[in-house]
Amino acid sequence: MEYTPVTSFRRPICAVMLKHRATARMQPAVLVNKWEALRTLAVARQHFALSDRDLSVLQTLLSFYPETELGADQPPAVVYPSNKAICERLNGMPCSTMRRHIARLVDAGIIARRDSPNGKRYVRRGGGPDTAFGFDLTPLAYRHAEFEAIASTLRETESRRKRLREAVSLMRRDLAGFAEYGVEIMPDLPLWDQIDDLARLTSRDLRRKLSIEELVSLKTKLQTALQQVHFAFDGAESVEVSNSGTHSEQHHQNTNKEYKKEILRDKEESAAQDESMPPPLRLVLETCKEIQSFTAEPITSWEGLICLSDTVSPMMGIAPALWKKLQSQMGHAQAAIVLSAMLERFGDIRSPSGYLTALAQRASQGAFSCTAMIRGLRAAEKVHSCEPAS
Repeated sequence: MEYTPVTSFRRPICAVMLKHRATARMQPAVLVNKWEALRTLAVARQHFALSDRDLSVLQTLLSFYPETELGADQPPAVVYPSNKAICERLNGMPCSTMRRHIARLVDAGIIARRDSPNGKRYVRRGGGPDTAFGFDLTPLAYRHAEFEAIASTLRETESRRKRLREAVSLMRRDLAGFAEYGVEIMPDLPLWDQIDDLARLTSRDLRRKLSIEELVSLKTKLQTALQQVHFAFDGAESVEVSNSGTHSEQHHQNTNKEYKKEILRDKEESAAQDESMPPPLRLVLETCKEIQSFTAEPITSWEGLICLSDTVSPMMGIAPALWKKLQSQMGHAQAAIVLSAMLERFGDIRSPSGYLTALAQRASQGAFSCTAMIRGLRAAEKVHSCEPAS
């Protein structure tokens, strides 16, 4: 073609068309398989607001091009079928519908128009190189690298969304099972109704396609609920172990006690390895002894530790509003663990309120672990016990 026109027949120039033309000139000339380019674009089509029917029309246009490769040093890949021929290959699609899909492909910069002076599509032979007027498919080759980058990003996003959805589905299943089991062993605890409601609502939400943001929010809610279940079961086991100790003269009771100790020990080891799970109550009480000096009765459950922390927090100069905020962000049990750990090194903390505010902010960002806090205290206690006496 002696001259490549910019404008289309009886169609005005627009900024989008000029932008696509400039982008195509900036891309290196590469050789691309036309069907591979179509498959890549199919993955990235949502980014360009293209429908599956738009790609069906593009596939039909590609079928009119005899070569398999596009781009590089080859002449422009221009096809010039009539509207009737295109609609026949589209299984009788109405001509007006076909033109609308082609307009979307042109607006997205996927193909370009190479219109003749009278707007007809044809090829002129003789007197030099053949000159074709119609639809130019070369932008598929020029923008192939862009399509691949967008498709790769969309694949990674979809993969992350699927992993989040799987995790939420598994957590929902666990919550439903915990709610059923909890009603059997602790029927008076109102927590199980809340857990069951959350599991049912989550099941309903999973029937539709959720965004990554929605899945992350849902996963956070389920993690908090699972922590509450853990605290409830751990408190129940602590009470059972305490009651079983009063009948230690019976052989089978001793066996049960030893068995439960093994279970608790296994749970402590698992909690020490997984900082996303809260530590067991027994581990907290063994590490934090200062808070136990504020009560004459032994602490045997999470409820007891929480009530005691509510009493002790004002004595430490912590405002009630700040304490309530911390409990709402961390949960009552985790807030009690934090307060107990603070008492162990209270002399080193200049501003308890400022310290708690910083922890509350970290907790809201998911960057705080009370398990790591307890582990740090235990490690410091071991180091201190190994130091030689002066």
